[in-house]
Amino acid sequence: MPQSPLDAPQPTQAVILAGGQGSRLRPYTDDRPKPMVEIPGTGVPIIGHQLTWLAQEGVTDAVISCGHLAEVLQEWLAGADLPLRVSTVIESEPLGRGGGLKYAAAALPRQDEPWYATNGDIWTRFSLREMAGFHGERDALATLALARPRMPWGAVDIDDFGHVLDFIEAPPSPYPINAGVYVFAAEFTKLLPDRGDHERTTFPRLARERRLAGFAIPQGAYWRAIDTAKDLTEAARELARG
Repeated sequence: MPQSPLDAPQPTQAVILAGGQGSRLRPYTDDRPKPMVEIPGTGVPIIGHQLTWLAQEGVTDAVISCGHLAEVLQEWLAGADLPLRVSTVIESEPLGRGGGLKYAAAALPRQDEPWYATNGDIWTRFSLREMAGFHGERDALATLALARPRMPWGAVDIDDFGHVLDFIEAPPSPYPINAGVYVFAAEFTKLLPDRGDHERTTFPRLARERRLAGFAIPQGAYWRAIDTAKDLTEAARELARG
């Protein structure tokens, strides 16, 4: 019988994928991995914000999967006042996102318990506890957070006869997207590929079996993927607006 949200186990461990080269963020990523790029106005790198958020949501242990310029990230971790226990693993060769998750998950301290995961370029704040409850209520093996980011273009609203009714500046996406934050059951780990992308293998299989859930990030919660210099500028502007 599916668990109620109140009975669902709350994950206390997480994986952060931080091995990408961040080529679209150059020159910021010429001398540091993408998660080590600082959010303007905060003096803290993206991964610092992520670790603070995870700790606030009850996570006590995090494994960071490193790759590009891993030593820069490890040096920062060694000198930072961290709010939780952090260890790192390094991919000696690219394993893909699914393979990277599986490799890092092998280092989690509690193999028989559920876990969170997030991409290393996501800056967000919403209730992971609520997401874990949603995950347990649906008896899912995996749950992904869903966001509706604003489109970079204006939209034109028309009626059935082709009359233009209105112009809408930067509307939210009409479709939810994968927000790069996950809750995984303990048994999900063995379903991940050793190499390759779980979104092309594991996720479609679970979707067919109705064991994959999608949790909509609550309206008004903050979410942004930091992919380009423009994203950094927008993040700084949003931070200034509170």
